[in-house]
Amino acid sequence: MQGRTAYGGASAALAFEAARCSAPDLPPLRSAQVSFVGPLGGALEASATLLRRGRNAAFVQADVVGEAGLGLRATFVFMGALDSHVDHDDAAAPPVPPPEAAPVTHLSAAPGFTRNFDLAFAQGKDGPRAPDILRWARVKDRDGLHPMTEIMLVGDALPPAAMMLFERQGPISSMTWMVNLLTAEPRTRDGWWLLRASANYAKNGCSSQVMGVWSRDGAPAANGMQSVALFV
Repeated sequence: MQGRTAYGGASAALAFEAARCSAPDLPPLRSAQVSFVGPLGGALEASATLLRRGRNAAFVQADVVGEAGLGLRATFVFMGALDSHVDHDDAAAPPVPPPEAAPVTHLSAAPGFTRNFDLAFAQGKDGPRAPDILRWARVKDRDGLHPMTEIMLVGDALPPAAMMLFERQGPISSMTWMVNLLTAEPRTRDGWWLLRASANYAKNGCSSQVMGVWSRDGAPAANGMQSVALFV
C-alpha cells in the first residue's frame, strides 16, 4: 500500500496486463496515460476495452476498480516500428556509480510497497534543497514478469521529487502519470534500473515532474511526466 491506496505502479501494471490481454497480437507498448482517480483497496478488478485498432497502432482503455469504486483509468497505445529517416536520441543516462557501489537501502519511514524493491542511492542531493532524485531500483520478485509490466512496476517507485523541498512532512497524491516507452523490449542486467524524478514546478499544492528510466548499461527505457497533489 501507499498511504490509503495501492501503490500506483502496481495499479498501472495491473491495468497494463488487462490491456495487453484484451486483443490478440498487439504490437509493443509505446505510451501510457494513467489517471489515479481515487483510492484503491481491497479486492481489485481490472478490465480493458479496445478503443481502436488501425494498421499499425491500437488504443486500449483499462480501468481498475476496488472496494470504493473506480480508482484508475488508463489509455495504452500499442504501436509497431515505422520506417523513418529521423534518428535522434537525447535521452542519455546521467553519469552515476553502478548499483553495487552504494549499499541497498531500506528506509524505515518509507511506504510499505517499497519492501518489494531493492533500492540504492545513485546520487546525493544536488544542493541542499534540489527537487531531483536519482536511485537504482529493482523488483525483488520479477521472475516471469512481462518486460513492460516490470517497467510499469518500477517506473513509479521513487517518491515525488517535490518532497525534497518539504519543510514538514505531509500527505501527497499522484494525480496523473504519462509514460512513453523508448524501446520495444526493455531489458537490463541483474534487474537494476536507474530512475530519475525531477520536479520543475511546485506551487499552490500542485507539482509537475519529469521522469526517466534507464537500463543498468545506460540504455533509455522510458520517460514520462507526473502531476502530484501536495497537501502541505
